[in-house]
Amino acid sequence: MAEADNTPTGAGSQPVAMPIPGHIDPLPVDRPGLVGGITPRADGKIDLLGLPRPRIAELFADAGLDAKQAKLRAKQVFHWLYHRGVTEFSAMTDIAKAMRPWLSERFVIGRPDVVEAQHSSDGTRKWLLRTADGHEFEMVFIPDADRGTLCVSSQVGCTLNCRFCHTGTMRLVRNLTPGEIVGQVMLARDALGEWPRGRMDGLEDEEDEGGYSADGRLLTNIVMMGMGEPLYNFDNVRDALRLVMDGAGLALSKRRITLSTSGVVPLMARCGEEIGVNLAVSLHAVSKDVRDEIVPINRKYGLEELLQACADYPGASNARRITFEYVMLKDKNDSDEDAHELVRLLRKYDLPAKVNLIPFNPWPGAPYECSTPERIRRFSNIVFEAGISAPVRTPRGRDIDAACGQLKTAAEKKSRAERDREELERIYAEKQAALD
Repeated sequence: MAEADNTPTGAGSQPVAMPIPGHIDPLPVDRPGLVGGITPRADGKIDLLGLPRPRIAELFADAGLDAKQAKLRAKQVFHWLYHRGVTEFSAMTDIAKAMRPWLSERFVIGRPDVVEAQHSSDGTRKWLLRTADGHEFEMVFIPDADRGTLCVSSQVGCTLNCRFCHTGTMRLVRNLTPGEIVGQVMLARDALGEWPRGRMDGLEDEEDEGGYSADGRLLTNIVMMGMGEPLYNFDNVRDALRLVMDGAGLALSKRRITLSTSGVVPLMARCGEEIGVNLAVSLHAVSKDVRDEIVPINRKYGLEELLQACADYPGASNARRITFEYVMLKDKNDSDEDAHELVRLLRKYDLPAKVNLIPFNPWPGAPYECSTPERIRRFSNIVFEAGISAPVRTPRGRDIDAACGQLKTAAEKKSRAERDREELERIYAEKQAALD
């Protein structure tokens, strides 16, 4: 969301909304009190998740450790966070026992709360998560034979109002912090049982050294394609992904990470330069009128401007193609003429491209229908015959509303009466637990 300088997270600068008018543009929705990328907490403790190691060392020094000890403890804690996935300082066995309560009194290792976990019949998993200040968002894990992809959210809600997307019918609440973004990856690793076992005080077996490797892991890829527009939360997304890619952090290769944008042109070059991950662009139409309708940001940054930004994207090549996402809408964007125009545009800008054709995933009240299988196949063949890869994406997780364009938190789907009843039940359960 923020148009910021290169000041690293933790420098104390406040995010500022990009000054662009209109309902398709970002709003100043960061929670008051958010400073330096730290996820705010009501208990006053400082959440270390999502912070780079130098910032953790700064916080330790501010809390009273001398500079040398602060640096050492930060290195140890950082390793435990991202290589071992621990959530309690008491589990950090190579830190002196007397130091662990000192850390626990002042700091915390946060995770978003899991409200609900759903499993699709095709193996897809979806989690409804809640932030410390009570806002809900979703993440999805999609297993395949040769990879496991985590679809990560960047905002609570979305401001873009793409007409085919269920998430776009939600209001934008706020940006997620770096900790809340990284926390989704941590939670997925928790659920998949992918943290190494063993101790860190020199007592573990040699064959269980606990080093991280993506090989053999279930979670191998990350896509920033969940709720929200990642480039409207640029600073926090950048800082979170730097931790994911950090060799001393989660150590996932940037080639295994894809960021999807609806076309926030001014920030696309910075994405390539400062993050360097693969780029996916929600294209969905090849004419101004149709894209204006279904992807309203097109009224601000048009097709020609968007495709030029794609051509200029740092690192794009035949080895690292830009993915163009294209949802197939019956009688709207799926004609032979649309397919030929798509080929013409990609050739005009000499784009190293792959086109993902996405059968429209229906949701209640949606204004469109999915193109027929025959029409999708014909569209794909036209693009393929022009020498451009155009696979048809197999819908995943439809039965739990986890497919592309279906994410919308359960709180938004439920009636006010249902939410009130559940809240009363929760309060009653807490009181009963206290009495017990």
